Amino acid sequence: MVELNFNHLRYLWAVVREGGVSAASRALNVSQPTVSAQLRKLEAAAGEPLFHRSGRSLVLTDTGRLVYRYAEEIFDLGSELEGVLAGRPASIQGRLRVGLADVVPKLIAHRILRPAIPDAGSDVHLACFEGKPRELFAQLATYALDAVISDVPVEPQHNIRAFNHLLGESGVTFFACGPLAAELRPAFPESLHQAPALMPTPNTAIRRELDRWYTAKGMQPDVVGEFEDSALQKVFGHDGLGVFTAPSVIEAEVIQQYGAEVIGRTDEVRERFYVISVERRVRNEAVAAIVESARRDLFD
Repeated sequence: MVELNFNHLRYLWAVVREGGVSAASRALNVSQPTVSAQLRKLEAAAGEPLFHRSGRSLVLTDTGRLVYRYAEEIFDLGSELEGVLAGRPASIQGRLRVGLADVVPKLIAHRILRPAIPDAGSDVHLACFEGKPRELFAQLATYALDAVISDVPVEPQHNIRAFNHLLGESGVTFFACGPLAAELRPAFPESLHQAPALMPTPNTAIRRELDRWYTAKGMQPDVVGEFEDSALQKVFGHDGLGVFTAPSVIEAEVIQQYGAEVIGRTDEVRERFYVISVERRVRNEAVAAIVESARRDLFD
């Protein structure tokens, strides 16, 4: 087995950062064959391919993404060390990559993530990536993400070794805008029967909770729209097209941002939010700040 060394990693790191072997060879001031040879040695050390070709481009394999992630962390730390040796303060937090499940309300996501960047001079570089929970969990498993914020936990059937850190939970508030709010508020919740409703899509945890609640109350909403993006759902609600819900912990923000009015509230429907990491005990300082702040201030 070929011994792995930092020189091999630097060549891979340069190829990905520069967008190809030719650009990397220019940046490193070496020949293209030299770059290619170093990549082959790194692949030999890894025991499997790190790139595959897509047309004229090189695309990282799953193993390649894992190796690149480590290379990036190594060279970021090296740059930080140079700064420390030159008398500059060290970053204690660095880069934070967070996957955001697409059904998590953006107002909730902002409240959860805000403590990761305490001020404008923070050393944290926050990068957010939105997607389906299963896709984000897979990226977490390959260390492409530091954490995932989701409304559902990682379950055994996902076949991913990760840990769920419950941030908290909230009841839901029912909102409407314009004449619809005045019409439905006095007789809540019975007034919701056959009322126009803007609902989350059926594949979401909160939709299943709402469906159970309506059924238990013997009511049937008139579903006029279904949305995975909760922000878009609220925009349609702002137009007065139907009743919509949001976690009660962001009630004030929904009222302010969308001009919505509260029809009623229930704690019988609960939305739960998790930070999911590959660590049983969170050691990343920025992620730890997110967990601590959410539990203390948002879901108290």
